[in-house]
Amino acid sequence: MAVRLERYGARVETRILSSMGEIGAAEWDALTGSDDPFVEHAFLSCLELSGSVGGDSGWEPRHLTLWEEGELVGALPLYLKTHSYGEFIFDWAWADAARRAGIEYYPKLISMVPVSPVTGRRLLIAPGREADTVTAALLAGARELADREGASSVHVLFLRPEEVPTGGAEPYMRRLSHQFHWQNEGYRDFDDYLSTFRSSMRKQVRRERRRANEAGLEVRVLMGDELTEAEWRALYVLYRLGCARYGSPDYLTSGFFDHAREHLGHRLVAALATRDGEVVAASFGFEKGACIYGRYWGCTEDHDSMHFELCYYRFIERAIARGMKRFEAGAQGTHKLRRGLMPAPINSLHWIQDPRLRAAVADFLPREAFVEQHRMAAYAEHGPFRRGERQ
Repeated sequence: MAVRLERYGARVETRILSSMGEIGAAEWDALTGSDDPFVEHAFLSCLELSGSVGGDSGWEPRHLTLWEEGELVGALPLYLKTHSYGEFIFDWAWADAARRAGIEYYPKLISMVPVSPVTGRRLLIAPGREADTVTAALLAGARELADREGASSVHVLFLRPEEVPTGGAEPYMRRLSHQFHWQNEGYRDFDDYLSTFRSSMRKQVRRERRRANEAGLEVRVLMGDELTEAEWRALYVLYRLGCARYGSPDYLTSGFFDHAREHLGHRLVAALATRDGEVVAASFGFEKGACIYGRYWGCTEDHDSMHFELCYYRFIERAIARGMKRFEAGAQGTHKLRRGLMPAPINSLHWIQDPRLRAAVADFLPREAFVEQHRMAAYAEHGPFRRGERQ
């Protein structure tokens, strides 16, 4: 399959990768930018090599790459999906409407990092290439692949704001949703951050941190390459326990943690609470450049406010100390608002093959966006900050 980038005056070939092993890490990573650890070759490879995707997971790699005269100029991480689990931009109602109309909704094509509701680069573009041109070619290539695979639709989820096509994305439709993110406004330390809170909210955070400290556990924040083998095993056990507690599928296999220890130690960051050297609670995420992404939490003992300490406050503290710009703590959760994670818009793009379903979704999306905008504004009014401290 090939498309022509007229501006380059060259024949540009699209190649579909069924495995990250089909492309070199340096070649792929040259496109991934400075702040997104999840689209790096190592992370996507760990998912594949560990069996966390592929097999019977319902996530089949179909990575779209764009080549000009043998040089990689663009890429779109893609997966052929046979269900809608693990996406967090929910389209269950669309799938149900398709079923009732006699339209086959699965399989579909999804561009996101599996089971990772984080904003990040999806439309990977080589430095020096014209973003609009390569973006258009990647989106067109995804539609051609959908035709070839018999997929009903293409969904590009959790786009960075700068990746949303400026000249429109037709025939893709834009969808708006939200998460709660923390932004660094140049705070000197955690106390400086709390000084921007209203008094009652500031007291609540200090009370939560004091209660977590009173548990008598040792709390440390460590990079993956500082963890012992036993601590890595504990992360997997706690991940499984956290999934069971919240009723989430445990997509990450034990093999993922083995591969991560070898290849992602410089990206994984963990907040551990230990008793006599044994990990009893932990939160871990990943970081790169100016961003930290909180991902998973689990515990074998329940302690008042320990979840807030390990999942939010320790990572915020780390971000401030290192001058990092943003901390994302995953999907949903209005409880994040009171800890200073404010509503942030999330953009996605959707193309639907069947004209009946496409028309219904096109009618729905502007009304949903209107509700989302008002919801985010209402949430912002109930944030912890004093008037004038945050826009």
